[in-house]
Amino acid sequence: MKAIMVMFDSLNRNFLPPYGCPEVYAPNFVRLAERTVTFRSAYAGSLPCMPARRELHTGRLNFLHRGWSPLEPFDDSMPELLSHAGVHTHLVSDHGHYWEDGGATYHTRYSTWECIRGQEGDPWKGNLSPDIQAATMIPGSNPEIEKFKQRLYKQDAVNRIYRADKENSCQKLTFDRGLEFIETNQGYDNWFLQIESFDPHEPFYSFEEYLKQYEKPALDRDLDWPPYDRVHQTEEEIAYIRAKYMAMISMCDENLGRVLDMMDRYDLWKDTMLIVNTDHGFLLGEHGWWAKNIMPCYQEIVNIPLFLWDPRYGKRGEYRDSLVQTIDMAPTLLEYFGCDQPKDMTGKALGDTIFKDRPVREFALFGYHGNQLNITDGRYAYMRAVVHPEIPLYEYTLMPNRMNCRMGAELEQASLAQPFGFTKNMPVLKIPASGGTDAVTRTYGTQLFDLQEDPGQQQPIKDEAQEKRLCRAMKQLLEVNEAPGELFKRMGL
Repeated sequence: MKAIMVMFDSLNRNFLPPYGCPEVYAPNFVRLAERTVTFRSAYAGSLPCMPARRELHTGRLNFLHRGWSPLEPFDDSMPELLSHAGVHTHLVSDHGHYWEDGGATYHTRYSTWECIRGQEGDPWKGNLSPDIQAATMIPGSNPEIEKFKQRLYKQDAVNRIYRADKENSCQKLTFDRGLEFIETNQGYDNWFLQIESFDPHEPFYSFEEYLKQYEKPALDRDLDWPPYDRVHQTEEEIAYIRAKYMAMISMCDENLGRVLDMMDRYDLWKDTMLIVNTDHGFLLGEHGWWAKNIMPCYQEIVNIPLFLWDPRYGKRGEYRDSLVQTIDMAPTLLEYFGCDQPKDMTGKALGDTIFKDRPVREFALFGYHGNQLNITDGRYAYMRAVVHPEIPLYEYTLMPNRMNCRMGAELEQASLAQPFGFTKNMPVLKIPASGGTDAVTRTYGTQLFDLQEDPGQQQPIKDEAQEKRLCRAMKQLLEVNEAPGELFKRMGL
């Protein structure tokens, strides 16, 4: 048996033809849907990038205990478990967060791995020329984010010098290396390949052959890097940025097609699982916001695209409505290769869901550490605000790293907490957190949406019975996931 996962970053499913978008040229996503099962109710869990990858490895939610972090010493890792069982696992990625302090324990869990440098602000090439000008970025209103972004802007301008043509682009090289692995090993058995593209994550840097497919307003500057902020741009600027994003998806589509071509060439459909997914979506002006992280978990962010082919069942060209999550990917791959699922994994193998749309859960829990707590049953989406923000927020870890730095002064207040069940008898550091994004709570409070009547989440509803039902389910899932005691109190549960 073999398996291939093609993972994109920040892929908004509303821009894909199989999910009802005719404006984007993506014939290979159409072709993909014809050869796989397409999931309508797939949800992210822990957000954003590295928390999502942690649950891809561990098969369990992590945002209840921790924000952005490396894999922990007690974490089960799906690719590592497969490797120990004799399945060769290989990662090819241009996702620069793997090479930062907050992601440095992920790629080394694979049997072999390759990295492609130069995406976004990856500290890759050292070119100090004062003549290098950063591309025109759209300023946001958060000074801390802007200060952080300034380094990325300048480094990205340097990186683009060395990635100036399609053949040498990070995305193209990433898929080249993935296809090389398939070409080399298509005749052998027992391997798992993860081709992971940073695109279409911002900046939306692609090439004219993709851009020319879309009409975009004539501007006096090239805008391809939206801020993590509210939309303050003109209609023309919004349309321009959305066209840049659509061009990125067309580029992703072309490289996806190269994988499908190789599946056809070697008839890998007969013995190779194919998963095409993303970590989360991205707001392109919907709800008056750009990007992710600092606003409620709208459907465009958490209701993610997922396509799955399992050669054992032969189901293709069909849709599934059962509620599934990223935490189900690890159990699905382990079961496919005949490996036992560790007891700490709370995700479910999706074989029966692929075969006959059999549900594996009634509710899905998702969110960011310290933010609103969210739950859905597929019909209703309930976003519960922090009820008692005065109750301290903590992170529980043995890996005190942030996204791109080590923890500092907060460690002076760290204490040793008793083990959780999933930490395998290891006590963990209990570290005061920054307080989460309470601004979302202050601005939006608690909201309930009927996704059937209002799929665009334009108008919150009042329904006390549904809110009580979803609160009960939320509390139960917190208990199943061994949420810290203070979280129940902060959320008024």
